[in-house]
Amino acid sequence: MTVGMPAHRERKILPYTAAQIYALVRDVERYPEFLPWCLGCRIIEEKDDYLLADMVVGYKIFCEKFRSQVTFIQDREIHVEYLDGPLRHLKNDWVFSGAGAGRCAIDFHIDFEFHSRMLQAVAETFFNRALGRMMDAFEERARQLYN
Repeated sequence: MTVGMPAHRERKILPYTAAQIYALVRDVERYPEFLPWCLGCRIIEEKDDYLLADMVVGYKIFCEKFRSQVTFIQDREIHVEYLDGPLRHLKNDWVFSGAGAGRCAIDFHIDFEFHSRMLQAVAETFFNRALGRMMDAFEERARQLYN
């Protein structure tokens, strides 16, 4: 039996510019300050259009580290590609576009699969709630930074 891979797509309009939201999402080193379950983040290598980062995520008894390559298209897109850790697969995309009058449309997509059936089952149980809290955390961070 194969375990399904959680996937989520979301579109939000926020009262901030695409450049502001892009800057907030690009600043991955600050994620532990506001993002639920992000316990740590370390930049391994950084250039203008990409970075390699190790992120530690935890929930209750689970704590895992994974490495990703994050690529950037200035003020428009951020793409996360999984490289190493407890996952079989992770793909995360952010696309930012103007929505008129200083507003930004955010198109967000994520899908992933753990190697471990147990971790996958736990992830699927909490997936939608966790993503809702994550998006709320980004919105709250934007309010703190830009209002």
